[in-house]
Amino acid sequence: MEAVFHEKQEGSLCAQHCLNNLLQGEYFSPVELSSIAHQLDEEERMRMAEGGLTSEEYRIFIQQPSGNMDDSGFFSIQVISNALEVWGLELILFNSQEYQSLQINPIDERAFICNYKEHWFTVRKIGKQWFNLNSLLTGPELISDTYLALFLAQLQQEGYSIFVIKGNLPDCEADQLLQMIRVHQAQRPKLIGEEMAQSKDQRLQMTDLDQATETCPPYSETNALDEDEENLQKALALSRQEIDMEDEEADLRRAIQLSMQGGVQMDFRESKSENIQQSSIASQPESLSSEELRRRRQAFFEKQQQQQQEQTEDLHEKPTTSSNALGIDPGACTSKENMKQEDTKLLLKTGKDISKTEDK
Repeated sequence: MEAVFHEKQEGSLCAQHCLNNLLQGEYFSPVELSSIAHQLDEEERMRMAEGGLTSEEYRIFIQQPSGNMDDSGFFSIQVISNALEVWGLELILFNSQEYQSLQINPIDERAFICNYKEHWFTVRKIGKQWFNLNSLLTGPELISDTYLALFLAQLQQEGYSIFVIKGNLPDCEADQLLQMIRVHQAQRPKLIGEEMAQSKDQRLQMTDLDQATETCPPYSETNALDEDEENLQKALALSRQEIDMEDEEADLRRAIQLSMQGGVQMDFRESKSENIQQSSIASQPESLSSEELRRRRQAFFEKQQQQQQEQTEDLHEKPTTSSNALGIDPGACTSKENMKQEDTKLLLKTGKDISKTEDK
């Protein structure tokens, strides 16, 4: 596509762009086309002067501006036709009866010039493919053979006047190249207005981005390190706060536990003291009874010693070998033996009670 010559729109010089795109080169300039337009104006003036310089028609024609060009760069079909005559090319109206009677297939032609109001553009076959060389496009637009007839019909419906180019176009490098290869177009070109609007939006976006970049501090490794260090300090401070909170909670739980243990120990001590008091109170009667038993035992021994002494004295006074001879009553002896047995049982019981008391 780069080999195809394509002039983009500048001002209102669409006629110039149309001719140069048709001929595939910079063949015409505004000066040359203006010269052709002035020549046409002079020829028309001379024809009007034939009717008389003082005639009303001549005066009106002189007062009117040129119909072949204007200050914006517009040129008439007569200027384009005279410019093409230099190259031996002729313009024929596409929808004229003369051309329609020939019944020529559009794909068999070499080129078309299309005009709507003051805009001109070329549709030409280069090599074996058709291209829309409209100067309002950002680049050549590839047109398939099947779409060409539909494209021309659409232009006619939109009000365009279509002219068929008759004659041999000058040779061009693009035509020679595309005779050997075929090109493919992935994306159709846009109109220059759309591209300008899109580029304007992109510039606005870039401006907004630049402003945002200016408001934001520039990135640097030092700033990144400072930010990382600040984040680390914040993380450490948060961890310390969490540790302090955990320590406070642990201390609180420990205090609660100690207070509970203290209450239990107090209760245990109180219950223990109460038990000790109760045991001491309960043991007091037992200790008093043991002392009383000792006193009784001592009294018993004293009484027994006294009886033995009395018996010894009686034996010295009445020595006999029998109980009758001694004058001792057998019933009295039996009662004494029973008393000894009871005293012995009492002593044994007292000893057991004393040992139990000591164990307690």
